[in-house]
Amino acid sequence: VQLQAFGGGLVQTGGSLRLSCEASGFDFRWYDLAWFRQAPGKEREGVASISTSAQIKYYADSVKGRFTISRDNAKNTVYLQMNNLTPEDTAVYYCAADRTFKATSTWYQAAEFKHWGKGTQVTVSS
Repeated sequence: VQLQAFGGGLVQTGGSLRLSCEASGFDFRWYDLAWFRQAPGKEREGVASISTSAQIKYYADSVKGRFTISRDNAKNTVYLQMNNLTPEDTAVYYCAADRTFKATSTWYQAAEFKHWGKGTQVTVSS
C-alpha cells in the first residue's frame, strides 16, 4: 500500500492550493479516504474525509466552506481543494486510507486510518 501526496507549497493569505494523493497497491475504490494535517507543536487533526462512493463527506469546522474533498476512483486519487487559505492552515498535510466505513464520530480520528502517505507542506503567509 502506498499513498503519495502532492501539491503543497507557499501561498499568500486568501490564496488557493489543490492537494492530490495518488494511491497504489490496494483496491482504492473500497477505501474511505481522508486528509489530516499537523502543525508544529500540535496534534494531527482531521481535515476532511470521503466515503467510497463519495456521497458522504465530512469536514472540520475550521475548513467548512473553504475546502472540498473529492476522489477519482479511476485514477486512484483523492483531492483536497483549499480556498481562502489563512496562516492557521499552515501545516503538513497527510492523506490516509482505511477499509472500514467512517462515521461522524470516527472520521477525524487518526487511529481509525490504517494507511498513511508522507505529508506535503502547506505554508500560508500573512
